[in-house]
Amino acid sequence: MRVLGIVRRAALAASASLLLGMGLAKANPAIVVDVESGRVLYQSEATRPWFPASTTKLMTVYVALSAVREGRITLDTPLMVSPRAAAEAPSKMGFRPGTLVTLANALKMLMVKSPNDIAVTIAEGIGGSVEDFAEMMNTYGARIGLHESHFETPNGLPNANHYSSARDMAIIARALLREFPEERGLFNIGLLAFGNQLIPNHNGMLGRYPGVDGMKTGYTCSAGYNVVLSAERDDRRLIAVIFGAPSTLTRTQRASNLIDRGFADPSVDLGQVSSLAAADETVPPDLRSVICGRGRSGAIAAAQAEDAAESNGAVEPVGSSPVTAGPGAESRPRVAFTPVRVFVGPVEGWTGPIAHARNMAVPAPANVANATAGSQAAALQPAVALATLAGA
Repeated sequence: MRVLGIVRRAALAASASLLLGMGLAKANPAIVVDVESGRVLYQSEATRPWFPASTTKLMTVYVALSAVREGRITLDTPLMVSPRAAAEAPSKMGFRPGTLVTLANALKMLMVKSPNDIAVTIAEGIGGSVEDFAEMMNTYGARIGLHESHFETPNGLPNANHYSSARDMAIIARALLREFPEERGLFNIGLLAFGNQLIPNHNGMLGRYPGVDGMKTGYTCSAGYNVVLSAERDDRRLIAVIFGAPSTLTRTQRASNLIDRGFADPSVDLGQVSSLAAADETVPPDLRSVICGRGRSGAIAAAQAEDAAESNGAVEPVGSSPVTAGPGAESRPRVAFTPVRVFVGPVEGWTGPIAHARNMAVPAPANVANATAGSQAAALQPAVALATLAGA
């Protein structure tokens, strides 16, 4: 195990050095996909393994909504915050152990503030533990056709064995939009109101680029600045994924450029998103030295120059087409959002179950959704969840 760890760290370091040599912007994974047809309109390194950071939470939402669809939990079910959830690293809501929050409110918080404690609370409430929920994520991921992904956590905090790809994130986003159209409102909340706090969405495209309605950003030093978003224009809906940008500004610039290109030429067809060839690399690069080290300013300058060249037509990557929109989204004023209010505690009159970590005691006479024995516990196991999906 020690030798494998040394080899893996060496591979990560070599990948980061290669990115610096290539120029960070050119090496960034990116993809644009038509939601209805699944056609790829643009791709660059889209099947390369990458650390997804908080874009992971889209898969957490997919599993949660699947559990609702299967009748194993409801959006009104209260989830109990565990000591493990409360101990997660920021970003977090900071709720004390024992706090109750409904699944509906938890999902809204997850998509806007991206709190890691809430991701764990959802995972424990549905899977019984983080580890069992991660198994569910991988099981459901196989069901929707993911290729490069392996999930270890519901929040995407740094973990060498937790990775995905731009292609797989596009597949997850497409599954959410197509299978749960009634829940699209989760992905375009610009502002949450919680008590006296107003919590803005981190997505720089939301409220600036016409037609953009989400979906999720992500950032760690190892991953860079990631985003998965969807946009609609003239009855066409596109998904764009950008991984590894060196700043929020360059992430927004690149997303704006790629969405423009996707809408500009509907005839582009690079094949189905599920059929892209696998990358040669099997280990995601660790960008820590680039994103959070001394090379940061150079990486930002290189990415901005690359995006400027592409928007002027000087660089023509696969599936490129002329940009038709005006100023980039990063330079447009943001619209004023109407806050969406969230709260802690059960909905008024709730007498049903409370979902929580399997090993967490709940004061009697609470009706526990995640009992350690009995039919309710069996219904929450990953193998049963897959069988339910297979019959749907």
